[in-house]
Amino acid sequence: MDGSDSASPTDTTSPVDTVLLDVDGTLIDSTYLHALAWIRAFAAHDLRPAWWRVHRTVGMGGDLLVGELCGPDVEDRLGDALRAEWADRYREVLPEVRPLPGARRFVEDLNGAGLTVALASSGAAEFTDAALDILRMNRDDFAAVTSSEDVDVSKPEPDILATALDRAGGTRAVLVGDTVWDIESARRLDAECVAVRSGGFAEAELSGAGAVLVVETVGDLADRGWRP
Repeated sequence: MDGSDSASPTDTTSPVDTVLLDVDGTLIDSTYLHALAWIRAFAAHDLRPAWWRVHRTVGMGGDLLVGELCGPDVEDRLGDALRAEWADRYREVLPEVRPLPGARRFVEDLNGAGLTVALASSGAAEFTDAALDILRMNRDDFAAVTSSEDVDVSKPEPDILATALDRAGGTRAVLVGDTVWDIESARRLDAECVAVRSGGFAEAELSGAGAVLVVETVGDLADRGWRP
């Protein structure tokens, strides 16, 4: 791997020993519900970003999303209020979130193969724990579980990934994610990214962004017996 701009590069002389997993759009089918929650949060403050633009920012941390969609002035004035409103709206739709096909089996297979598996989500810890409940798993099923509260800046910066890798005790990682933001975050960590289409990005976009492999869902990786 020959990425650059990494704040905390992995040890590229070692074999991959850690699989870092994104959560939303990768393990659980929540991307469009996150977009709905953001649309409702923006509407509560008379802001109307286009649906398609909101969807394409899901996967970027909420600390960056507001400014990306509405500009720095809105972030300065309303950023915290919008994030609080989004959290309330997402709690309302959480009962509709489902696991993506094969997600739990994929994690269990990786653990069974002796790999270190960690969650590296840009979401809030509250919603990461909710995702684990949806998957019928818990934190003990992973070597580390990180969320937005663990770093100052979220994806596409590599801090979440670096923190998860460090806490898991790994030396070199591959990320499984669903967005171009995941791929960029992995690149900045000098790590490869396997991408799934279950977050709504097209195969060409994910490949063009640098994904080394693109499949429909993590269930397809489980079916293939994929290993890094």
